[in-house]
Amino acid sequence: MTGACDELLGRVEQLEARLERVESVQSIERLAQRYALAADARDLENLLLLFVDDVDCGRLGVGRDVLRSSYEVVHRQFYRTVHQVVGHTIEFVDPDHATGKVLMRAEHEVADRWIVAMLCMFDTYERRGGEWFFVRRKPESWYVTDYGVQPRGPDWRPEGWDGRTPRLPHLFSTWATFWDGNEARAAELTDFPA
Repeated sequence: MTGACDELLGRVEQLEARLERVESVQSIERLAQRYALAADARDLENLLLLFVDDVDCGRLGVGRDVLRSSYEVVHRQFYRTVHQVVGHTIEFVDPDHATGKVLMRAEHEVADRWIVAMLCMFDTYERRGGEWFFVRRKPESWYVTDYGVQPRGPDWRPEGWDGRTPRLPHLFSTWATFWDGNEARAAELTDFPA
């Protein structure tokens, strides 16, 4: 009888662990969705609460107040924005730590222009007190373009756009491996006519 009880207890523990993982995935996915909505609504209070309270803002300092200062500047560059989460992958380090990549299409109204960017957010997550938070978000872009203009290489950004040069897909280690030895073909595919 003890063996049957131990087996049943083991199954219950496995089920609890699986359920906890599913709940964690849903909570982390909601972080990305809540971020997009808060950013578009310019709801900095709720946006900041998505991050750990001791968020490291690099050379700017540590904490949500520092992060607020950064977002005050960033979000005033655009009048309206629309962030669309189009995909999300999550990898667990342990039950309380994870990393993820959020594919996102971001649209920004800049004066009389409507700028579209295809992004990948490289995220780090941590669960504290039973709740998941962003530890870090690092946006990288495939391209940035004016809505009425097709994105073109090699910089993949519209004329006059002073944002960072897009670095994707080159940041993925698999990209270089895929094209290794095929540089001529890669150059041919990215050689756009004038």
